[in-house]
Amino acid sequence: MFFGAELFGTAVRIAIMVSIPRLARRLLAPIRLSASHVSTGNPGGGAALTVMASRPRPWLRWSVLGLAIAAIVYLGNVMWFSPVDFLNGLAAFANNRAASNVPYGPGPRNQLDIYRPRGGAESLPVAVMFYGGTWEEGDRATYRFVGAALARRGIVTVIPDYRVYPEVRFPGFLRDGAEAVRWTRDHVADYGGDPTKIVLIGHSAGAHIAAMLALDSQWLAAVGLDSRRDIRGMVGLAGPYDFLPLTDPKLKDIFGPADRRARTQPIHFVDGQAAPIFVAAGTQDRTVDPGNTTRLARKIESRGGQVTEVLYPGVDHRTLIGAFSPLLRARAAVLDDTVRFIESVTRTLPQSPGRRPEPALSGANAE
Repeated sequence: MFFGAELFGTAVRIAIMVSIPRLARRLLAPIRLSASHVSTGNPGGGAALTVMASRPRPWLRWSVLGLAIAAIVYLGNVMWFSPVDFLNGLAAFANNRAASNVPYGPGPRNQLDIYRPRGGAESLPVAVMFYGGTWEEGDRATYRFVGAALARRGIVTVIPDYRVYPEVRFPGFLRDGAEAVRWTRDHVADYGGDPTKIVLIGHSAGAHIAAMLALDSQWLAAVGLDSRRDIRGMVGLAGPYDFLPLTDPKLKDIFGPADRRARTQPIHFVDGQAAPIFVAAGTQDRTVDPGNTTRLARKIESRGGQVTEVLYPGVDHRTLIGAFSPLLRARAAVLDDTVRFIESVTRTLPQSPGRRPEPALSGANAE
């Protein structure tokens, strides 16, 4: 019933988006007028007459096309779909979601969804994906297209919600993230995943959470895990890792007193001993400075750690994560690069510090 209702809703949305442009094309097509019997002055009979109207002027075509696009946007607002809903609507047809609303803690935001590849394979790599939202918003359902994309590539994917501001401040969301990883370690085998092959993924604020869990060992240690033993790697997409000083009043409230903020920065905990890390950003990101990605990579390199950095030319903050969807995949090879990295760090036993993984990334400016 759940998938049936969701697929029906998806079909309605797609039908609307497809039908409006088709209607516009029909309206702009050449007009044909016909007469079955038209007098020609011949008493013996008549002749069929076809009148072809001239094609509309280019400005008229563009005007109608603009109206069609505006109608799609308007209907999207009033009929509960947005661009990300469209991405998720397409992902729903893959039917990779194995479980929804699974509790990993006591609160309403301590729930997660699980996506698994079809076919019933076992001992698969596992990704725990933390979404972004400036540490104050977000919904795991919004990232169904990410879970479906990774599952189609053979990776069991867990996407948890976590508490956000103002319900919690730093480090409340880190504690929730650690609990989600603990749950994954304990239960992912039930969904075909190998609990010894866990990789953390995060986008934006979620990349901050993933990086803190990977680099600052205290958070996973609090739930009985060792970040160097129990995590195979970390993928950070458009993440804030080195963003002091703070100027926004809300961020100051989230991250606490100024004299303690250094310990909220992932870059502060780089020691070269963490699991391999892949960090990526778009060069046109105006939400999170790509310099965060570059500075973290340089710091890890300077300490002899294992890091791969990719900057995708012309890609902005949202497109970087949106490129997990087939509709935007041509904009950046971020899905391919992420999957190669995960495969490279999970196919063998954990590597010792100082050895670099070789994920053979395809993104531009890979280092």
